[in-house]
Amino acid sequence: MMTSIYLVRHGQTAWNKEEIFRGRTDVSLDETGLKQAELAGGYFKGIEIHRIYSSPLSRAWQTAQKIAQFQNLKVEPLEGIVDMSFGNWEGHPHEEIREMDSKTYRQWVELPHQVRLPGGESLDDVRARAMSALEEVIQKCLEKTLVLVSHRVVCKVLICAILGLDNSHFWQIAQDTTAINLIQHKNGKYILSLMNEICHLKPLQRERVMVDF
Repeated sequence: MMTSIYLVRHGQTAWNKEEIFRGRTDVSLDETGLKQAELAGGYFKGIEIHRIYSSPLSRAWQTAQKIAQFQNLKVEPLEGIVDMSFGNWEGHPHEEIREMDSKTYRQWVELPHQVRLPGGESLDDVRARAMSALEEVIQKCLEKTLVLVSHRVVCKVLICAILGLDNSHFWQIAQDTTAINLIQHKNGKYILSLMNEICHLKPLQRERVMVDF
């Protein structure tokens, strides 16, 4: 009895490109991000998807809608996979944060698993709620194929969790915009079958910004 979960990161926003912390700030996809989302939707053509869940934030929701249009499905909100709350850092470029809050910023870069962001969450907080949401949809949709559209941090911590790695490995997981990951759940165990797949973005090679942000 196997359930397949395609975990997808949202498309590019202006704040990804400019390396501004997003978190719960509702930033929409930019022009490139909309094209990426369209191409991600095309990736799933010919794959039977039973349900599509998304973080309620616009950048994820717009990406999910582009996937849904190829599947004749409605997108369902899933609060547990909303982006990490970056608290006081939201809306600020990372260079500014590096100067303004150098101690916490250094910790975020070197020991991300030990940080609780000022006014925001820790990676453990994100992991607990995201895993709970993942387990909930698996129980609802046994032996189905699902798409979950989320955010960079959520995708990274979920991949760490299903591989049995702690959050100290956060920076060792790459997640480009509209990265597609495939998690399979079989006999109570998780299998990572695909990670950071971006073959669908080949037509946008010149427009893409290769930045893990």
